[in-house]
Amino acid sequence: MKKLLAAIALIAPVLLSPAAMAETAQQSKMTSCNKDATGKKGDERKAFMKDCLSNKPAAAAPMTQQDKMKMCNKDATGKKGDDRKAFMSQCLKKDKS
Repeated sequence: MKKLLAAIALIAPVLLSPAAMAETAQQSKMTSCNKDATGKKGDERKAFMKDCLSNKPAAAAPMTQQDKMKMCNKDATGKKGDDRKAFMSQCLKKDKS
């Protein structure tokens, strides 16, 4: 019994260290994907998990008109009058999705 307690005393600090308890990036991704897969079953869940766990970045959502306006306003800093009006018109017509 004393040997068992001595062994536990030696191993416990290693097992309880922050490095051992820290979640790896893959574990974190798995946790997130599992949460997002709630309600999916069978082949649908398998396909979802495969896509979710791959390193492919998610497709960017198309830019909303409000997002375009914010970006164009930021880019138009320093422009005034007709110059700004022309710039904003051109900027808002561009497809920025």
